[in-house]
Amino acid sequence: MERITSKRIGIILLVFCLIIGFFSIKLYDMQIIETGGKTDNTKIFVTETRVKAARGNILDRNGNVLVTNRASYDLVLNHYIICSAADTNDRLLELVNMCREMDIQYNDHFPVTMELPFEYTLSDYNSTWQSYFQAYLPKKSGGLDSDITAPLLIRKLRASYNIPESWSDEDARAVIGIRYELDLRQGITNLPNYIFLEDASSNELYALLELNTPGLVAEASTVRAYNTKYAAHILGYVGAMTKVQWENIYKPLPGYPLDALVGQSGLEEAFEEYLHGTDGIRVDEWTADGTLVRSYYKVVDGVEQRPVNGQNVELSIDLNVQTTAEEQMKALFTELRQSGENLAEGEKKPDGSDAEGGAVVVMDVKTGQLLACASYPTYDLSTFRQDYNDLLEQDFAPLYNRALQATYPPGSTYKMAMVIAGIDSQVITRTQTIEDLGSYRKYEASGFTADCLIWSNNHATHGAINAMEALRDSCNYYFYTVGDKLDIKIIDQVAKGLGLGEKTGIELSEQPGLRANPENKLDLHKGNTDLGRWYAADQIMASIGQSINSFTPVQLCAYTATLANRGVRYKATFLSRVLDADYSSVIYTNEAVELSRMDISDEAYAAYTEGMRMVITEGSVRRYFQDYPIEVAAKTGTAQTDAGDAYSDNGAFVCYAPYDDPEIAVVVYGEKAGHGSTMAQIAKAVLDAYFSDILSEGAASGENTVS
Repeated sequence: MERITSKRIGIILLVFCLIIGFFSIKLYDMQIIETGGKTDNTKIFVTETRVKAARGNILDRNGNVLVTNRASYDLVLNHYIICSAADTNDRLLELVNMCREMDIQYNDHFPVTMELPFEYTLSDYNSTWQSYFQAYLPKKSGGLDSDITAPLLIRKLRASYNIPESWSDEDARAVIGIRYELDLRQGITNLPNYIFLEDASSNELYALLELNTPGLVAEASTVRAYNTKYAAHILGYVGAMTKVQWENIYKPLPGYPLDALVGQSGLEEAFEEYLHGTDGIRVDEWTADGTLVRSYYKVVDGVEQRPVNGQNVELSIDLNVQTTAEEQMKALFTELRQSGENLAEGEKKPDGSDAEGGAVVVMDVKTGQLLACASYPTYDLSTFRQDYNDLLEQDFAPLYNRALQATYPPGSTYKMAMVIAGIDSQVITRTQTIEDLGSYRKYEASGFTADCLIWSNNHATHGAINAMEALRDSCNYYFYTVGDKLDIKIIDQVAKGLGLGEKTGIELSEQPGLRANPENKLDLHKGNTDLGRWYAADQIMASIGQSINSFTPVQLCAYTATLANRGVRYKATFLSRVLDADYSSVIYTNEAVELSRMDISDEAYAAYTEGMRMVITEGSVRRYFQDYPIEVAAKTGTAQTDAGDAYSDNGAFVCYAPYDDPEIAVVVYGEKAGHGSTMAQIAKAVLDAYFSDILSEGAASGENTVS
């Protein structure tokens, strides 16, 4: 009996040991073999988050930071965590309702309208987003056809996402849009974490994070900030890529995700290749309850995908000169308009009282670099988006970049080209005189006469004058005579050689301008040989900068600089240097580029330079430059507009300085601003700003002296 009991006990022990061994092996397999030695049973979710690189700064030539970045926060929604929540739809609707209450626009790329009747909006998205949607459809509700209607798609997705029937269609659509974004990031695409809201304000952060939405976290980011209210027309702004931009420009380029911000206008767009940084990719490991286990940067081909900030662009613009140009234009145009107020009934309005807009362009004549490029009226880039609709409605089109896009008749500023053409074709000499008879009547029998301005105003003449005196007095009769004797091909060749009617090469979009010649007149009238016929009257009016002559202020500045350079024309540019992200090294230095060179004889050069100098010392702008310590060469221009005699003429003023060794060229143009001499005061203020050090030294040297 005892033997039997012992045997039974042994069997029981053996069975017990076998059971223990079996479970030990199974446990080892589960905890060691299957986990690779990682015995923590907590389920880990791995997500990728794009870490935005800071865009490069934009500086002026003196190191003043014009455009930079400010710290901001994005709200990112972790798809694993929110989708693991028990009440995902309710939590998302709560988030949507808070956004509605606070009028917050969050990111939603689901290509269906937000309200009934539901319709597709696929055409609003680029090909990549369209392909994401096509890849999404087969994954939902057992597979959806690509030709499914939008209303039916919403009904199918309501069922797929278990959205209650009691919800409104608009609420269902809003939550479907977010769930679509989340689903795209769960194996359908390689998109990083869903950025729900970019650049959230402190109030938005507080309100949305207070909801404790599972998986909603704040990520540090940056947005563009403007340190100046000047140069708005040339600095430009950044924004999300358009469909056309993605398809035609950025799709093949590395470092441009679908929601990347890019330069949309101005120098932000022109220098995108330098300013744009490369975003990094951070890998995060999370538990199901939203606990972050660890973070590290993704490694691709052995390289960590850390963010690389954009390079810094140093412009040729001098902020002091730019500021002076804009402030002076604002002051003068305000004064001109106010001069026409409070007039008695029937009283004639003063010239310039109907002034509209204008431009100032300043160029380094030895390099083509622009020191200022101002258009008036202007606007504030820092509030551009909020003000946009109001700006569209404001008088005088403040968004219009007159310096580069507006073309104007040059008026008498064109006459230096005529002096060169006349002397170098041996039609006139520098000292040869022409008698001003007041009214040019050679073609009177054909119904055309042209008067000198002094004849029109005072029934007087300039008498017998030479080329220099004709520039000083801006004698139209003199240039009618010269223009009538010249071949139009010679006039056109000289104007072209000086850069008129030719693009300057500037990095921003510019109008090419139009030279007055038979071919261009015919083209202007679309080949109509009756309307486009070239007459002697056309050539005579072209000789004083009228007819169809039409150039941009930046082109007139390049022309003035070319005159200062005796026929050497440089490519216009806004770029000085490119520096790396931390300013430690120079990536690129912009060198002067010669676009063309025209031979100008000694006699022609002496004639137009002496004549331009006489405009300052003896002409209509003498009062502005009397006793000015720096010698200036200049020319005024007054040009009729298409608006008719009831409106003021356009006014232009071009100059360069110093006279004997030119450094800068300045052009001021005013729409309906009256006489060109009126614009001279703006040019003088610009010269004061540029030569401030020299002028200050001169003033200091005169202190405490006995005269």
